[in-house]
Amino acid sequence: MKICSICHKISATEKDHTDCIQKRSIEIENQDFKNNIAEKLNLSKNNQDLGVEVKAILEHLTREKDQEDTSS
Repeated sequence: MKICSICHKISATEKDHTDCIQKRSIEIENQDFKNNIAEKLNLSKNNQDLGVEVKAILEHLTREKDQEDTSS
């Protein structure tokens, strides 16, 4: 038996819980997606072609990323 390094609960195996590993992987993928979405859409070239809602979402994600960068 071992303590899971992710949730810090007892694990019956000598490894971390499979669910915990998958959840952490998904969280990392989501964070990477949020950090890279503005670059993928190439906002500097086609800013006029995007709808108002899409612009608002991307601005929010950009602000969120900038706040995380300054807090790190």
